[in-house]
Amino acid sequence: MTDKKFFQTIIFSVDNLIARVNLNRPEIHNAFNEVMISELTQVFKEIKDDKEIRVIVLTGNGKSFCAGADLNWMKKIIDFSYEENIKESLALAELFYIMYTLPKPVIAKVNGAAIGGGAGLVSVCDLVIASEKAKFSLSEVKLGLVPACISPYVLRRVGERVCRELFLTGQRIDAKKGFELGLVNQVVPHDKLDQVTDDLVKKLTSSGPNALAMCKDLLSKVPQMSFDQAKKYTAEVIAKLRVSEEGQEGMSAFFEKRKPKWVKE
Repeated sequence: MTDKKFFQTIIFSVDNLIARVNLNRPEIHNAFNEVMISELTQVFKEIKDDKEIRVIVLTGNGKSFCAGADLNWMKKIIDFSYEENIKESLALAELFYIMYTLPKPVIAKVNGAAIGGGAGLVSVCDLVIASEKAKFSLSEVKLGLVPACISPYVLRRVGERVCRELFLTGQRIDAKKGFELGLVNQVVPHDKLDQVTDDLVKKLTSSGPNALAMCKDLLSKVPQMSFDQAKKYTAEVIAKLRVSEEGQEGMSAFFEKRKPKWVKE
């Protein structure tokens, strides 16, 4: 049975281990404001603490994924003081950090345009499935701004060379180009977007939930380590997993030619 919650700017539902977060301002292409930032932060904190949730799918209702910042919100920001701007910017930075460090896989199902901060939401997700109709842009420089809060995550996803091109030009790219640059994992026909995403969800839920969390932890920590540090850390990680309840069950299921207990039929 689906548990669905309606917020002012998003819809959050949980069904059979899967959390679905839908940006729900289709009339303005799911542009975000302070309310959406707050609601997304609240929901992703709930997801982190809910042990029943194994995978998250983020998408937008309507034609767009997320068009970036709401213009009406930006009009208010023009009159903000530096201190008020710091508060607003830190709230957005905190949202991206919570999403990126979530110990569960997050899939971006990009159904349309992902512009500015919308491309940032894409970049903090683990896997990105894009409709062939999707468009991407980091166009902040056109407004005399920069993609500041999202930059750590875009840089990690596509690297400095690509970021120099996208940040400095502000150009709009299609899904195929996004795939070539590493922003997107897979481009699919628009009418296949749901099916391909659901297939990916099934692949993820067939894996050990703790193993998936540790994979994300490895990806976060190992790049910052020297080889000497990584040698000890990675040996400890695999040793702990092998003797853990999940690791023991996974190996036993493999040798007994059965599905492990965490796989739901």
